[in-house]
Amino acid sequence: MGFHENKVAEFLNNFNENKSKIRNFEGCKFLELYRDKKASNVFFTYSHWSCETDLETYRQSDLFKSVWAKTKPLFNVKPEAWSVDKVESIK
Repeated sequence: MGFHENKVAEFLNNFNENKSKIRNFEGCKFLELYRDKKASNVFFTYSHWSCETDLETYRQSDLFKSVWAKTKPLFNVKPEAWSVDKVESIK
């Protein structure tokens, strides 16, 4: 997610206010926020969900709608999202 430079603090405040609610949403097993090393206004969220249904339930929830309503106007580029399946884990 790319944000206008002057909106990064607003994004981080919104994320911090809601991260525990998102993480504790039914089916969310893991949630992390990453920041690009070179572009300080670019962030990635990484989450694990028990199943696709739980993720879709979150996407339809009032919590998601509230977070997204505050986040969407802060973007300076169109956000991208991927749902993936783990192929292999190397330890």
